[in-house]
Amino acid sequence: MKAALFAYSRRGMETGRKVCRALTDEISCYAPERLAGEGYAPIPKPSRDFYGEKFRESELLVFVGSCGIAVREIAPFVASKTSDPAVVCLDEGGNFVISLLSGHIGGANALTRRLAEALGATPVITTATDVNRKFSVDTWATEKGYVLSDLKAAKAVSAAILEGPVPLKSDFPIRGKLPPGVIAGETGKVGIYLTWGTEEPFDVTLRLIPKALHLGIGCRKGISAQAVENAVSAVLEDHKIDRRAIARAASIDLKAQETGLLEVCEENHWPVTFYTADQLLAVEGTTASSAFVRSVTGVDNVCERAALAGAEHLLIEKTALGGVTVALAAEHWEVDFG
Repeated sequence: MKAALFAYSRRGMETGRKVCRALTDEISCYAPERLAGEGYAPIPKPSRDFYGEKFRESELLVFVGSCGIAVREIAPFVASKTSDPAVVCLDEGGNFVISLLSGHIGGANALTRRLAEALGATPVITTATDVNRKFSVDTWATEKGYVLSDLKAAKAVSAAILEGPVPLKSDFPIRGKLPPGVIAGETGKVGIYLTWGTEEPFDVTLRLIPKALHLGIGCRKGISAQAVENAVSAVLEDHKIDRRAIARAASIDLKAQETGLLEVCEENHWPVTFYTADQLLAVEGTTASSAFVRSVTGVDNVCERAALAGAEHLLIEKTALGGVTVALAAEHWEVDFG
């Protein structure tokens, strides 16, 4: 985690050092120029651009001082709960730790509790679901690595859960009990659906999407990025799969320099792995076999074997479109609310 800490007095700097010891991540510490030194770099003047840079590049900002200072410095840069960093504020004596911004998705609430416990301080958390001890769906989703399908739907779920139980549907096995404020159900005005699909069973559906799918791609030499994108998009649309569920892509090492394939993976932020023919031949669970593909690559099926490498089962079999072959495999996935 990239983090920055700001302190404005010598006592605050000492509290800041305690914060750094409590957090295992490396933290860059800053103080006014007259106090800089002993682990604290100077806050440059004018400081607006400096705070803006730290806000954009950091995952966590810690202010040791009044909430007013923190609010004034971050106010020009606050944009969205999906992109803003976690912001935590402590009084210079380390008596209170306050979750100020991005409590759920950014993780400020969890960090507040963690710091308060380490410092023997009082955590101050004001988000409604936490105050009422209800299930915080965006916090849980972020901690478990799910993607929220829609921020408005997440807000609707958080509001509904304060009024009564919210139904939850899952395509995956659930271990243990459902959290407070959630019941099993498949219909309702507002609900939660754990799935890598795109269907929405509730009037307002918040889909929680696990990044658990492996995309296998085969292609002819010199294929364009547009052809790869068109094939992948068509397969996902036909099978009602949300592309945000794709954790990684894979192919054979013969395709490691295919610009079109690489461009699509980069555009979608999919890490891509290239396997040797021998590695792919060791993969089990495929359905398709081609003598021609074997004569060219040394393996009878590229996309299915590449998708299955490191996954549990084949979800979508080989589909050929416009010089591209596509397959999807899924990792083992269970839901744990613990």
